[in-house]
Amino acid sequence: MTYTIAVSNEKGGVAKTTTTMSLGAGLAEAGNKILLIDLDPQANLTLAAGLEINEVSISSSNILIEAASLMSAKQSTDIEEIDIIPAHPNIESAEQYLPIRTNYTRILREAIENAAPLPYDYLIFDCPPFLGAITQNALGAADLLIIPTQAEFFSAYALRNMMGLIKRLRDDTNPDLAYRILITMLDRRNRTHRNIEEQLKSTFGKGLFNTVIEIDTKLRESPIAGMPITQYKSSTRGSQQYRLLAQELIEYVKEEIKQQA
Repeated sequence: MTYTIAVSNEKGGVAKTTTTMSLGAGLAEAGNKILLIDLDPQANLTLAAGLEINEVSISSSNILIEAASLMSAKQSTDIEEIDIIPAHPNIESAEQYLPIRTNYTRILREAIENAAPLPYDYLIFDCPPFLGAITQNALGAADLLIIPTQAEFFSAYALRNMMGLIKRLRDDTNPDLAYRILITMLDRRNRTHRNIEEQLKSTFGKGLFNTVIEIDTKLRESPIAGMPITQYKSSTRGSQQYRLLAQELIEYVKEEIKQQA
């Protein structure tokens, strides 16, 4: 069984791409085969995986716009057990073309279903920082939505729109969509961060991951090096916390599968 995860927040700068890459690496370290799918026109995940955008011939935009097969866009990476479907800036045109098509929020889901059975344990989508047609396709195809958020007012406030989108997608496209909020870039020395962390716990309860990702400058350096933090600086706090997140996710998925059986 392949478990699908979307990483999304309409608020930028919340470590969305870092989470996609680092979580994928943590899951791969635990013995899983991972396919990352870059859906962001900025293509930061593609760059972080060490690929050159100009050398990408088939990308996620071909899947969404031209009905290319999922595996035709797959490329290997230098990270063991991780492949990627890269993004190209032209995927931004999907925001214009997709909504005029029937059932446009199911295009990515159908591409995945048509490619089954996939040789991966996890698919992880890196979504753009807006809640348009591309993000709706990712959420329509996902078993779980991970919402990275800083413990800051504007990032926490953006969760209201995310909750609204989840409700709409559950009603229209994906009734089984689950979500978990991940607090990122937490500075425990900052009183505001600590207060908002407590408010998020009080509001969302089990909707939050227990794992929290704290500020770590090495997390900002790792994409430049074209490596996940677990390879770039294996012993740092960021590495350890993303490994903990991977283990928490693995246990969550096991429990979900057990309940469905």
